[in-house]
Amino acid sequence: MLTVVNGDGTTPSGSSLLDEVVREGTRRMPAAALEAEVNAYIAEVADERDGKGRRLVVRNGYHQPRQVITA
Repeated sequence: MLTVVNGDGTTPSGSSLLDEVVREGTRRMPAAALEAEVNAYIAEVADERDGKGRRLVVRNGYHQPRQVITA
């Protein structure tokens, strides 16, 4: 990730580069944790089948990204 940094160490949004890095990390960590949890669950129940031999749990893809606002 390349970021423009002003002479005083701030980014165009007015926050410091470190703040931007931390903010990006806080966006990615919950998503990565949830992804790992889903993958583990799907792997755990992959062998479960219904009466017709179809898997009971499948991944149907990904939803459109959305913005989450926290306090």
